[in-house]
Amino acid sequence: MPAHPSLILASASPRRAELLRHAGYEFGIVPASVPELAWDQLSPAELCQLNAHRKARAVAKHHPDAIVLGADTLVFLGREILGKPASWEQAVNMLQRLSGRTHQVITGVSVLHLRAHQEAVFAVSTDVRFRRLDDQQIERYLKVVNPFDKAGGYAIQEHGEWIVEELCGSLTNVVGLPLERVEIELARFGLMPQTGP
Repeated sequence: MPAHPSLILASASPRRAELLRHAGYEFGIVPASVPELAWDQLSPAELCQLNAHRKARAVAKHHPDAIVLGADTLVFLGREILGKPASWEQAVNMLQRLSGRTHQVITGVSVLHLRAHQEAVFAVSTDVRFRRLDDQQIERYLKVVNPFDKAGGYAIQEHGEWIVEELCGSLTNVVGLPLERVEIELARFGLMPQTGP
């Protein structure tokens, strides 16, 4: 029996997995198949935390002895959610609207150990200011970066310097997982990065 519980990432996001792996954690991946809610009466941070909790709990029910990490990242322009564009036209429109403006990227995170009745739920917000982009710059970016699996139609880790002027807060949060805070919470659950074999 292991000395500490195993870690499960309740997400199919390759970006979240890469961030955790790069931070030195050993973990399994069990994507949560729960619909993401969008309730107007909740604040952006509350909504992200609720969705993260639902994902973590759905996986933890089947793995009660593991520490399950669920996350939900949303892009907000004011209080409006900018989800994943469904078409090229939507992707262009999103980048046109973000051009020259500051928006928020919020990630809600749930760290849940069902057997031990422990859970930490939190949200991290990062302000991202876009450069002023003309149609030619937007088209150039979208020809290189696939926008269809990305909230807001962009990925800061893929040629972000072309479109982002300034960032205030956690960079890894914009990628999909605020590692600085996640590492603190996982340590409270007794999980540390693997520093060696």
